[in-house]
Amino acid sequence: MTPKPPGSVRIIAGRWRNSRLEVADTVGLRPTSERVRETVFNWLQPRLPGARCLDLFAGSGALGLEAASRGAAQVLLIERDPRLVQRLRASVERLKATQVRVLDADANAWLASASERFDVVFVDPPFALDLWNRTLASLAPVLADDARVYVEASPDATIAVPAGWSLLREGRTREVRYALYAVGVEAPATLPTGQGNQRDIP
Repeated sequence: MTPKPPGSVRIIAGRWRNSRLEVADTVGLRPTSERVRETVFNWLQPRLPGARCLDLFAGSGALGLEAASRGAAQVLLIERDPRLVQRLRASVERLKATQVRVLDADANAWLASASERFDVVFVDPPFALDLWNRTLASLAPVLADDARVYVEASPDATIAVPAGWSLLREGRTREVRYALYAVGVEAPATLPTGQGNQRDIP
């Protein structure tokens, strides 16, 4: 049984520190926990100022808006659920987040014709849909040189990592496995299950 999402999540740091983002009671919506986000954005912080960021399965907007709060120059939030799109646009308007765009679209359909390129990409789809491999295989056209890709998955998921990616950091909780990859270096064929192969490269 999927836990009911919290009523809101907060932006942890930056311009909109402690601002609350409403979380709808929607099937499959599972915002990245504050504990995991704090870890991940500590990893990413050196790269965020001025970065172009893409949040492919935006949901509550917790990942993309955290990136904007911490200095990203451009953030694109993609979400296909009309109710969530409406809430995302309301959050962007309330925060006056002029560097953030919200697109009402299916992430993988959008990737098929996308022409923009991004420095940081967040891939955290609804776990039940098993979209990781399809999405990761479609990312190449939107990745800037030396891009970073964050992947969040269920603990038992087997994820095929594209050739040329290198695992930089990973972690896990009881509910999720999460990893940060760099593009441009050979990587293992699947997401490792342990805590090895970590590198101190932002």
